[in-house]
Amino acid sequence: MAYFSIGMALHADSSYEAALALMTDGLAWVEGTVPPVLPTSSAIFQARQRLGSEPVEALFGRVAVPLANEETPGSWLAGRRMVAIDGTCLDLADTVANDEFFGRPGVNKGERSAFPMARVVAVAECGTHAMFDAVIGPYSAGENTLAQGLVDRLEPGMVCLADRGFCGFPLWSRAVVTGADLLWRAKANMKPKLVEVLDDGSWLAEFKPSGNAGRKAAGLLVRVVEFSIDDGRSEDHEVYRLFTTLVDPEEVTATELALAYAQRWEIEIAFGELKTYQRGPKSVLRSKSPDLVLQEIWGHLCCHYAIRTLMWEAAGHHNVDPDRVSFLDTLRIVRRSISAARDFSPSR
Repeated sequence: MAYFSIGMALHADSSYEAALALMTDGLAWVEGTVPPVLPTSSAIFQARQRLGSEPVEALFGRVAVPLANEETPGSWLAGRRMVAIDGTCLDLADTVANDEFFGRPGVNKGERSAFPMARVVAVAECGTHAMFDAVIGPYSAGENTLAQGLVDRLEPGMVCLADRGFCGFPLWSRAVVTGADLLWRAKANMKPKLVEVLDDGSWLAEFKPSGNAGRKAAGLLVRVVEFSIDDGRSEDHEVYRLFTTLVDPEEVTATELALAYAQRWEIEIAFGELKTYQRGPKSVLRSKSPDLVLQEIWGHLCCHYAIRTLMWEAAGHHNVDPDRVSFLDTLRIVRRSISAARDFSPSR
């Protein structure tokens, strides 16, 4: 059933019976025997309930790790592995249980959206799009709240990229403790105290909590990089302000930091792969109870990670950038080939 939760994500538009048939068509435990009789939809549903979400979550936590090696393009900054953190939402089946547990956003004139939503916050490797850590919660839980557990699991040797929605002193100070480096876009109203202007135009500053809390609290040293992008179409260029713990301009220049921040969009692409191609555009998850919703989402994350692992391995064999490998083509290949598999095993 753990395999089925992943197969259900791989064949998201198929019924229970069809998804299981596609997974088992190629299995030949005894050559020449009649294919096994598949269980009914009701039996599969009951088996999903018995499995629950925790084993699939544990499976993702066990196998999902960063993939890039030293030769993987777009994966490293100043010898550190580039990862990005961000969040997304998934539409859920409109049931009372899902509504009560996950909630739903409001829309105009006090009305509520058509479907409940689950919020997913994940950490992805920029060079491979492999999401290797994630937290799932209700829509009512903000991204910063869910991100707390994720930043606690950052590691030395990583540099974490994040958009301005995450950039606040509480989350920043929590992430710094892990020993990982940070490169986060700051909000426009953040004005850290200038300490020193560096030769490359960036500057060191003291980052403190906002409001009364910042008057007595000890600040953290950050390096500030400001830049704008000239798109050739407008004279008004949006100014980007980045905070980073990489304070030495001889190790990494301001220009390199500005260019590296563009890699933050790789996690947006990873979410798009999962939601648009793997799940299907504008599709609603099928599970009608909160625990099965969690099981289904963890199955999707396992499935995406497996596909991205295959893409990374294929790119490595041919010495090309994983970004040059098509996710949609790989998804189609996996869907075709999985039904031809002769056998598989959860152990070596």
